[in-house]
Amino acid sequence: MSWEAVIGLEIHVQLATESKIFSGAATKYGAAPNAQACAVDLGLPGVLPVLNETAVEMAVTFGLAIGAQINLRSIFDRKNYFYPDLPKGYQISQFATPIVGQGEITLSMDNGDERVIGITRAHLEEDAGKSVHDLFPGQTGIDLNRTGTPLLEVVSEPDLRTAQEAAAYFRQMHNLVKYLGICDGNLAEGSMRCDANVSVRPTGQEEFGERTEIKNINSFRFVERAIELEIERQIDVLESGGSIARETRLFDADADATRSMRSKELSEDYRYFPDPDLLPLQISEDFVRRVRDNLPELPEARRQRYQTELGLSAYDAASLSNDIDKADYFDATLQICGNAKVTANWLNGELSAHLNQAELNIDASPVSPEQLGYLITRLDDDTLSSKTAKELFKALWTSADANAEVDVLIAELGLKQMNDDGELAVIVKQVLEQNPDQVAELKAGKDKVLGFLVGQVMKATAGKANPKQVNELIRAQL
Repeated sequence: MSWEAVIGLEIHVQLATESKIFSGAATKYGAAPNAQACAVDLGLPGVLPVLNETAVEMAVTFGLAIGAQINLRSIFDRKNYFYPDLPKGYQISQFATPIVGQGEITLSMDNGDERVIGITRAHLEEDAGKSVHDLFPGQTGIDLNRTGTPLLEVVSEPDLRTAQEAAAYFRQMHNLVKYLGICDGNLAEGSMRCDANVSVRPTGQEEFGERTEIKNINSFRFVERAIELEIERQIDVLESGGSIARETRLFDADADATRSMRSKELSEDYRYFPDPDLLPLQISEDFVRRVRDNLPELPEARRQRYQTELGLSAYDAASLSNDIDKADYFDATLQICGNAKVTANWLNGELSAHLNQAELNIDASPVSPEQLGYLITRLDDDTLSSKTAKELFKALWTSADANAEVDVLIAELGLKQMNDDGELAVIVKQVLEQNPDQVAELKAGKDKVLGFLVGQVMKATAGKANPKQVNELIRAQL
């Protein structure tokens, strides 16, 4: 039997506010355990929550970016459940009336295909604390620093069909929230996490199969692998005559498997009701208009600008605009050198290769945009050849001085390209005299031999000669 997967993601976006959603406690990552949990976060008697306006603004920003309905009136609810890291015994969230309603995002795949993925809703809520199981033998530690951290939970429609699509969707959402400036996107610190709802059904069947939920996945690779494994597991269960239990599962990266965590709760189990300490959230059309007016340039707009204004290819424009850090690096480099195509080539070539090898993100590159911009400038004005430009890049990459100047290094390393006609003419003459057979072939019309002769001159000059100039001198001497 042929099977089809049905996948929906719930992505938790930690909003980049200075303080928590209902208190003034800090949200900075890395503080000592429980150092950033105040009386409001702990739900102590007599305290009252006060809504963070910046979190509301960020939620509206996201909604406008995906063309979603913005609900001018929304309600905060209490989601009741008991966990040791949830001190109040409930989580303040939004259920029936969220701040962001239906929207959509166009998913761009690596093969060029596009799919429109529906967004059911995006609602504001507070995060819970963190249970730590590996510090104390036989005991669990509770760190409540995250308690009350503002989250925007983005719930997709079950429109995804493969693990690859789900990973691409998570990656594109990650890029979008960073573009909007509402989240730092640091997956390792838990700034974005997702839950994957997965089911399978016979191909062609309209009715959904029973689903399971894989909780708290925090990397693009893990999203893809966890869903792949869960799809395989469900198909094996069904083909062996079993049935799928609705449950919550965890992805175990070490065991390369998903494993059962608990039975899956239904919304009724949480006994949602409007939080009596919070009035309904009422925002105005003017508020929404102000947020809309301040929207930054989005990835699609940037891609189109790169193509229409800078003349980049569709591939270069997409590869640069799909990552805001890469796009910002490109723009900063271009501001120095003014050569869009060569800048794109360096970012997608030499720089990307070094970053991949060092396992670094572009915002941690040892070579700054300014340094690369001046390198490209010296390449354009024939101070550097393509070979010596790569040598200079390696020198910048390994330099102990993060502010090393390009021109200083060119002088110190003797990388300046040879452009003196008289000096080069002598070397060209020597090369022609040493290779009479190739000269004869070139005179006979075999133009491919020219590349060999140019190469010999480049070798004799340690790669410093101007190849175009050498080409012209060879033809002139012949």
